[in-house]
Amino acid sequence: MSYLDDPRVLFAAERTLLAWQRTAIALMGFGFVVERFGLFLRMISNQPISDAQRGFSLWLGVVLLMLGAGVAVVSALQFRRVLRGLGKQEIPAGYWTTLGIWLNFILAFVALTIAVYFVISA
Repeated sequence: MSYLDDPRVLFAAERTLLAWQRTAIALMGFGFVVERFGLFLRMISNQPISDAQRGFSLWLGVVLLMLGAGVAVVSALQFRRVLRGLGKQEIPAGYWTTLGIWLNFILAFVALTIAVYFVISA
């Protein structure tokens, strides 16, 4: 893709991957908070919340967790596609280019695991 033969191209792509990674983590964290908000409301009010209220916070939280997992996977695949287009001059010798990709896949797996746990425990 690039004809610069400059390692800064790789580092710019990696910064983009990390920005998407932060976005995925934020979505996952927000999904966790939203899902647990129903439990918080029940504890504060000292009365059971309705199934509709619990269901809304549950499914909104699960959707946000899944969205975060999707962002992590798509950004990892996009970064891998960019890496394939780079020349050998643009990747420093001995540089681990797959670390960010694997971290994104692990984050997606954790988010999916939490989402499944929330649905099963509901």
